[in-house]
Amino acid sequence: MDDTRVWNFEESLWRASEGRYHERVDPECVMALSHAPYLFQGQAAVDAVTGTPEWDEVSFSNQQISRPQEGLIVVGYEVQAHKGDTKFTAACTSVYRKRAHEDWTVVQHAQVVQGHSE
Repeated sequence: MDDTRVWNFEESLWRASEGRYHERVDPECVMALSHAPYLFQGQAAVDAVTGTPEWDEVSFSNQQISRPQEGLIVVGYEVQAHKGDTKFTAACTSVYRKRAHEDWTVVQHAQVVQGHSE
């Protein structure tokens, strides 16, 4: 997956419907989020993002990509997301695993919240 497609994929997760997001989260995913119990794995990771807004505006900065081996992509970035009066800023990392041609899933995601207002 080239860099443009990587960032389009990541942005699609921020804008995705709940169903689309759930199909892109790997059953083995581990997430670190800003709410208790903070670490989530597998179905708990999927459940932890249930109810996340489908953001109206999403922008990335300080974008970084690493490809440590075939079929594995690591991204790091800062995000600003808005929906109505809700604003969210964080530093994030995600790791994608290739399952098949054009079939990638998120196996790790972490957020360090920099700001959140409603």
